[in-house]
Amino acid sequence: MVSQEQRRRQLAREKFLRQQQRRTSARRKARVRNSAIASVLGVVVIGSVALWTTGVLKNSGDDKAKAGADITPSASPTSKAPDPCTKPAAGSAKKLSWKKEPAMTIDTSAKYTMKLATTCGDIDVALKTAAAPHTVNSFDFLAGKGYFDHTKCHRLTTTGIYVLQCGDPQGTGMGGPGYTLPDENLKDTSLKANTYPAGTVAMANTGQKHTGGSQFFLVYKDSPLPPQYTPFGTVSDAGMKVLQKIAAAGAQPADPTTQNTAPNATVVINKATVTKS
Repeated sequence: MVSQEQRRRQLAREKFLRQQQRRTSARRKARVRNSAIASVLGVVVIGSVALWTTGVLKNSGDDKAKAGADITPSASPTSKAPDPCTKPAAGSAKKLSWKKEPAMTIDTSAKYTMKLATTCGDIDVALKTAAAPHTVNSFDFLAGKGYFDHTKCHRLTTTGIYVLQCGDPQGTGMGGPGYTLPDENLKDTSLKANTYPAGTVAMANTGQKHTGGSQFFLVYKDSPLPPQYTPFGTVSDAGMKVLQKIAAAGAQPADPTTQNTAPNATVVINKATVTKS
């Protein structure tokens, strides 16, 4: 579980990032405004400058393995929309834990795909096996144990960064598999200008190095983030449509205890499978 001190540091980090993004946005808009004023002599341009408020991905998990969200942004809630998803399949999430990372069993030269059969539709992910072997091997292991089955995606961020966060059997952002994973593939060519592009699937962590566990996030819109979260997969075009549907339904107000902004949509992973192709 995450200690009070760890949680305090996470919230402080999020607050700092929100302040930095507000300042950057204000400076950028001020430059645009000043340019407009300079181009029209004698004309006073009156307007208001809107500041963007953003959240920060936060991942929580076991003391070491916050499999999901230190990277997860705290999203502003959006208006309530009809639930576009179906009822979850019968069953409950398994509370499983291991003391160490599973032994490497995948073929790192082969291609693997992950299928998340959710209540909102199937999300297929092409996994980056060679670039993130430890991460892909862990997902192959966990999926094989039914670890992700019947788990809900507990966070949707709709401001600043745009991600759906899943992978915690507890559904709180505090769960993990009991072990941590090394950071991988942080120099992926897709990560340009401190941005995780739409379609990226990456690991959440505690904000410290090598603290990934089971929580992960799916990016549904280009999101400004430092390259600190292992990118290990890419969502298919059909999967992106599912993510967009979930995002369109908006997020709930932040939970006062966990600070999670849960999606309005009922997003539950009925079954997760990893397949060698």
